[in-house]
Amino acid sequence: MLESMTGRTHDTAAITFLAIALIFYPVDKGITLATALVAILANQIGGLAPDIDQPTAPFWRNLPIFRIFGRFGAKLLGGHRFLTHSLLGAALVGYAAHWLLKFLQPIMPTVDAYLVWWAFMIGIISHLIMDTFTKEGVPWFLPLPFKLGIPPLRSLRLTTGKWVENLVVFPLLIVLLFLIVGAYYNEIVSFIHTEVKR
Repeated sequence: MLESMTGRTHDTAAITFLAIALIFYPVDKGITLATALVAILANQIGGLAPDIDQPTAPFWRNLPIFRIFGRFGAKLLGGHRFLTHSLLGAALVGYAAHWLLKFLQPIMPTVDAYLVWWAFMIGIISHLIMDTFTKEGVPWFLPLPFKLGIPPLRSLRLTTGKWVENLVVFPLLIVLLFLIVGAYYNEIVSFIHTEVKR
């Protein structure tokens, strides 16, 4: 069985990592509501993007026209937990996303593509970090042929969909997200409202 965190855990981790990034690296200028919404969407896509190397991934299941590509694409990418689960893969996907956003910029004039790109990349990195805690680990340094896992002892790592992920990891991510949003709620709201009023 392929070991990967469940989709909802990756979704929650991606938005939580984005919130943490905003605390430590706040945007020095206001953003439009359009930028905020597109950035959140990009973050969620990024949180699932590394699993495009798995034909049964939610990304392929939810887009029927891409199901065929999902089957062949997984083989081209080296199978699950290979290229897209590495820093090299993250860089390649990030490069492609950069050019896609550049291409789309004329139809999204009020969206800051740079911030959207960073939100997408934070989603990807959150995915790799979370999968590092699973039994299989992650080949962070491809083409070097080894996978890193935390903790180093494989038997102590998480198994997908089991009680530790469902009753500990997932709820902890939700609590952390609510704590962050609660602690910084006024700053977040005033930041977006200030920009919208301009």
